[in-house]
Amino acid sequence: MTESEILDILSDWNFWGNFDRELQQRPVYLSRIEQLVSRKTATVILGIRRAGKSSIVSLLIKNRLKAHTEKKNSCIINFEDPRFFTPLSSKDLFDFYEVYEKNLEPSNPLLVLDEVQNVKGWEKFVRFLIETKHVCVIVTGSSSKLLGKELSTVLTGRHVDIEIFPLSFKEILNFKGIETLNAIEITKQKIKIKRLLDEYVAWGGFPEVVLEDSIMRKRELLIRYFDDIVIKDVVKRYAIKEIEKLEHLGSILISNISTLQSFNKLKERIGVSLDTVERFAKYLETVRVFFFVKRFDYSVGKQIRSVSKIYVADPGFYNVKGFKFSENYGKIAENIVAIELFRKRSLSHDMGIYYWKDYQQREIDFVVQEGTRIKELIQVCWNIDNPETKKREIKSLLKASDMLKCDNLLIITHAIDVSEELRVSGTTKQIKYIPLWKWLLQ
Repeated sequence: MTESEILDILSDWNFWGNFDRELQQRPVYLSRIEQLVSRKTATVILGIRRAGKSSIVSLLIKNRLKAHTEKKNSCIINFEDPRFFTPLSSKDLFDFYEVYEKNLEPSNPLLVLDEVQNVKGWEKFVRFLIETKHVCVIVTGSSSKLLGKELSTVLTGRHVDIEIFPLSFKEILNFKGIETLNAIEITKQKIKIKRLLDEYVAWGGFPEVVLEDSIMRKRELLIRYFDDIVIKDVVKRYAIKEIEKLEHLGSILISNISTLQSFNKLKERIGVSLDTVERFAKYLETVRVFFFVKRFDYSVGKQIRSVSKIYVADPGFYNVKGFKFSENYGKIAENIVAIELFRKRSLSHDMGIYYWKDYQQREIDFVVQEGTRIKELIQVCWNIDNPETKKREIKSLLKASDMLKCDNLLIITHAIDVSEELRVSGTTKQIKYIPLWKWLLQ
C-alpha cells in the first residue's frame, strides 16, 4: 500500500482526521482502562464482537482530548477496515506506524490496534513499541484464547487485560436517559425501569441494538452478529470444515440456555466425536458467545469432569436464534443473572462462579466463591408465587447452606417489587428476596 492510501484509511478512524462521532459514555470501563494504560505494558481489551470495544477506546481518546491532549498523540488502526489488503503481517504494522509517525510527529503517542487478531505476528510489533519506542499500546480483540496464547508466549509480564461485555442493565438505563439512581428516583421511574427490563429480556444489551427503535432492525442486527461471530471468529479463524455440525451445536446450545449439557450426549445428536464436540464448544467459548459453568466441588478433579451448564453471552441471541416452544422466562432470567456475575468476575480475578447439585438432584443456580470462601448462594426464579416452587427453592438453599457452610442466601425473582428478608420457619437461617431489576442495579 502507498503512504497516501495508508494515511487515508487512518484518517477515517482518528480525531486528527475525519473521525467525529457522538458516543455514549461507559464510565466503569473507561475509568478502569485509564488506570491500566501504561508505557510499560500493553493494555489488552477483550470481548465479544459488537460489545463496544472500539467505541470505548474512541471515548477514552476523546476524553483525553478534553483534558487538552493533542489530537496527533493518538492513532487508531482498525484492522477490520475492508480497504486493508489481507492477510496483513507485522511488516505492514511497521509501515502503518511509520506513516503515522512521519505525518503527525507525535510526542507522546497512544497507539490502538483494533481487532488485532487479524494480523499475523502483531505481538512482536507490540513488544517492539513497548521496549524500543516506549509507546502506550492498547490492543483489542474478540478471541480470548488466541490473544491469551500469543500474549503469554511473547508478551509475558508486559500486558494487562480487561474484558468488555454488552451493556449491563444499569448502562442501558443510562443510555435511555435514566442516570440518577438514588432511591427516590428509582421509585419515581419504576414503571419505565421495568419496561426497559422487559426490553432487555427480549433484545439484550448490544449497544447498537439498544439504541435501535425498529424491532425488525433489532432482530436483523442480532442475527447478523451471531452469524458473524460463528463464521468470522470461529470458522475462518480455526479453519472449520464441518460448518453445518458447528452450526448445529450452536443451535442446540442456544436453545438450551441455563441447562446442563453433557458433551457425551451432544456427540450423538450432532453425529461427531466427543473430541470434536469439546473442541467446537471451546471455540464458541473462546469467542465469548457462550459461557460454561462447572459444578462446585471441593475436589478440583471432580469439578473439571462435571457436566457443564450453558449460558449465552446476550439474551437477545436466545430470542432470535433459540428454538423454543414457549417463552421460558425463568431460563432467560437465570442467564441474565449469569451474565452479570461474569461481568463482575471480569473485574475481580478472585471470584469463582459455579452451580451446585447433590445426589438427590437438589440444585443451586449459582455458588459465588471469593478466594477460598463461599460468599453467596443464589437461586433465580421468574415467579416465586407458586407454593411448591417456593418450597423447592428454599429446600435446595437450606441443604446447600449446610453443605457449603454459607448463610448468605438469595432468591432473585421477577414476581416482587420490593426486597425483603424472611426467616425460614424452624431454622435460624434467613433468605433474602430481591426483584431482578433491583439486583441488576446494585
